[in-house]
Amino acid sequence: MRAAEPPAAAHVLSVRHLDLAVQGSGHPIVQDLSFDVRPGEFLAVVGESGSGKTMAARAILRLLPPGIVQTGGSVQLDGTDLGGLDAASMRALRGPGIGMVFQEPMVSLNPVHRIGDQMAEGLRMHTKLSAAEIRRRCIDMLRRVQIDDPERCLGAHPHAFSGGMRQRIMLASVMLLQPRLLIADEPTTALDNLSQREVMDLMVALARDQGTAVLLITHNLGLVGRYAQRAVVMEKGRLVETGDVPQILVAPREAYTRKLVDALPRRTAAKPPVATPTPLIQVRGLTVSYPGARAGLLRRHPPQRVIDTLDLDIDTGETVALVGGSGSGKTTLGRAILRLAPAQSGRILFRGVDIRNVGSGALHAFRLACQLVFQDPFSSLDPRMRVAQIVAEPLRHLPELDAKACARRVHEMLDEVGLAALGQRFPHELSGGQRQRVAIARALVRRPAFVVADEPVSALDMTIQAQVLQLFQDLQAHHGFACLFISHDLAAVEQIADRVVVMERGRIVEQGSRDAVFDRPQHAYTRALLAATPRLGTVLTAAEAAEGSALSEAADGSPSLPAALAA
Repeated sequence: MRAAEPPAAAHVLSVRHLDLAVQGSGHPIVQDLSFDVRPGEFLAVVGESGSGKTMAARAILRLLPPGIVQTGGSVQLDGTDLGGLDAASMRALRGPGIGMVFQEPMVSLNPVHRIGDQMAEGLRMHTKLSAAEIRRRCIDMLRRVQIDDPERCLGAHPHAFSGGMRQRIMLASVMLLQPRLLIADEPTTALDNLSQREVMDLMVALARDQGTAVLLITHNLGLVGRYAQRAVVMEKGRLVETGDVPQILVAPREAYTRKLVDALPRRTAAKPPVATPTPLIQVRGLTVSYPGARAGLLRRHPPQRVIDTLDLDIDTGETVALVGGSGSGKTTLGRAILRLAPAQSGRILFRGVDIRNVGSGALHAFRLACQLVFQDPFSSLDPRMRVAQIVAEPLRHLPELDAKACARRVHEMLDEVGLAALGQRFPHELSGGQRQRVAIARALVRRPAFVVADEPVSALDMTIQAQVLQLFQDLQAHHGFACLFISHDLAAVEQIADRVVVMERGRIVEQGSRDAVFDRPQHAYTRALLAATPRLGTVLTAAEAAEGSALSEAADGSPSLPAALAA
């Protein structure tokens, strides 16, 4: 028999014994999920991909995708059972009652409508305000979320803004209606650390000012430690643990929660530097510019300089992490080094040879010695090819390998990345982490000397990210390739990098060994990046947590657990 439960009216949101399943087959998606959100509270729902977090949130709004049905339980908002409301009543509730910020704002914002029209839609639907008052409120809210020139923003389309700016606009649109509950579904996954902190701080400030409760869905435990008061941990559709954040993150009771905490990137011992007479890659005075936008039929704006007279060295067997905010030029630099983006001036030397001024034969040999791991493996893998065919593709350029030798090399590579039994599957049959392993196997099967890894773990949850980072380190130790690791995730960088290069607006503002940059940052931009990175700091023992011991601040001055929680 279930224990007596507190009255739902005492909570903004009350979820009781929620069950979701696949229609027809009855396969469970969420099972017996119960939790409450208190007025003004910041509650986090955490778990791996596929744990049912997003489905539970969509069930609250009654926006389940086709084929997923609620088979049991109830959802109440301020004591009202949402399951008993008709479609019109739910439409009236979405916005003023419950607002939602989705993971990818470019999907949520209509690309063909102007920002002003999309922001005003909710106010026109749920209020009787005049057009002038709606416009005034939209401009005021855009100013609140720190959008420069809000009047111009209202007339622009979503593609004119960066990911961080689009997420701010989405947040402004939702908070215009002052909802009782805000559901934020992975709102910062694709953002750099500075944009991530700005968006989260704005969300907290707006929620506090309007008395809004927040349900944060995330796999980022750093964000949970910095912003949430309580957390709900889900695994395979079930609630496995709930409680106050210090207890959940410092002294978790359940093995699954401990696995999530243990998967957080941690700094490993620094590798001894490899003594080489000449760096494998030498970049000297590199400049990359993009043509300016059209300013009329025959005129263009001046070119936009993305990389500005930049110098960089990468030694054999070394991992150099390239970090910086969105738009700093990280990806452009990686592509320019591989001759995949045109450079206007400068030299790119590979083993002492300037590959910007070589013939087609030497350029072909250079490209065979270099490989690229893309951010989104699903987009970079041919959906019509099986895993073994994808990994074998780079071997077409090795005529010395016959069919048997190629098959043996592919099998060895798949075995190294833990996919030996999955060679005949298609990409859509794999998880996100498995697809990233395929991308890594394809890049390394030719035994390259140099690899550019462009945000290879940014879209993965913590446990899969930990597996991919460890795999990457093991493969580098075995094969000895040099790596340019492009990332905005400083926690991952801290685990994998030998040296760190910090970029801002196309220039290198700081570089040095990983320990020097993380422990003794010299440039203000580096310090800002480190301060914006949510980290848990040193994990307390259960006894220390019970006594309420505080952790010292991190070396960069950012609060660590539970100092962040007390802020």
